Amino acid sequence: MAKSDTSHHDERIANMTFGSVLPHYISKIEKKGRTQAEMYSVIQWLTGYDKDQILAHAANKTNFKDFFDQCQLNPNASLITGVICGYRVEEISNKTTRQCRYLDKLIDELARGKKLERILRKPK
Repeated sequence: MAKSDTSHHDERIANMTFGSVLPHYISKIEKKGRTQAEMYSVIQWLTGYDKDQILAHAANKTNFKDFFDQCQLNPNASLITGVICGYRVEEISNKTTRQCRYLDKLIDELARGKKLERILRKPK
């Protein structure tokens, strides 16, 4: 059963820098034969940031709270559901933690070979 209480690590996630995680995303997707271009398009879909903005946030050591507070989150982000890191994404109450897990879920789906058209959710 998936957990939904993330309070014990919400602050740690909020303060973690985006740039410290980006190389792990790149490694994960490339090991599975996906491209950085695909990864950047997934991040852009979620956040509205283009590749240069994504790289600037990484270089500037922007923490996840600021990374998500400054973006225009895709209105379809709430369609991202399922379990990631043992948590049901749609049940996470902390906004920053939920948004971070949205990103983790999208990267995971990309690494698992899901087609971009399915990763980039649209209402039915």
